[in-house]
Amino acid sequence: MKLLFTGASGFLGAHLKPLLQIVSQVKTMGLMDEDDYKVNLATTIPDIQDEFDVVLHAAGKAHMVPKTESEKKAFFDINFQGTVNLCKALGNSGVPKAFIFVSTVAVYGLEFGENITEEHPLNGDTPYALSKIQAEEYLTDWCARNNVTLGIIRPSLIAGPNPPGNLGDMIRGIKTGKYLSIAGGKARKSVLMVEDIDRMILPLIEKGGIYNVCDDSQPTFRELENLISKQLGLKTPLSIPFWLAKSMALVGDLLGKKAPINSLKLKKITESLTFSNEKAKRELNWQPLNVLDNFKIQ
Repeated sequence: MKLLFTGASGFLGAHLKPLLQIVSQVKTMGLMDEDDYKVNLATTIPDIQDEFDVVLHAAGKAHMVPKTESEKKAFFDINFQGTVNLCKALGNSGVPKAFIFVSTVAVYGLEFGENITEEHPLNGDTPYALSKIQAEEYLTDWCARNNVTLGIIRPSLIAGPNPPGNLGDMIRGIKTGKYLSIAGGKARKSVLMVEDIDRMILPLIEKGGIYNVCDDSQPTFRELENLISKQLGLKTPLSIPFWLAKSMALVGDLLGKKAPINSLKLKKITESLTFSNEKAKRELNWQPLNVLDNFKIQ
């Protein structure tokens, strides 16, 4: 099986590429010198010289809050236009049997909720969410027109050695002593072990479909804090009571964007946001690893 992997130099790619190479002939596309196709998909339609059975499209922009119009536009250039340019190139070189797109649970636009399914409306309104929604919609149409099996993966937080995003922030905060747990850290969040995506590839090639991906444990903040602290050889961070955090948040509301905490951030920290993985388990016979048993921070 010949597989084209975009974004293979990122966090996801660094962990998946060695696993994919066991069962596939993998060529990569990205911005690095070591990529087989070095190209900026945001601005260029690549000249693909090979035909591929499968495309795994993980190239994208995430893990930042845009502050300028230029930064907002970059999400659409990379996540949406990059997808369009890739598909145009595949139309020239030969369409694959299957196309697997790494999207995000951010497309739902939710800050709170429990066991959210794939049927939930796509209400995301950030540049990140909107650009991923547009890419999903384009791919749905393109794959239908070209008789390509489309699989869309919507990951939650992804865990693995040196993770990006909120998990990476938590690790750095605990390591530097700048992290405070709030109200016992009881809120639950969906998390996914990075290698669990690899085990979805083969069934997705055959079946396609849209799937949330996360583990079954839905760990609490406190469980993650304990796990990270133990691996760092540190004490679990102090947990401050909700009333104190609320007072700090109200002050933050007055101070504006530079405040470390405000009422919205407090709500995100103290309320659960979890997603259902039942569809993937039922339709793909996929069984995720338990994050609390398998997450090694480095």
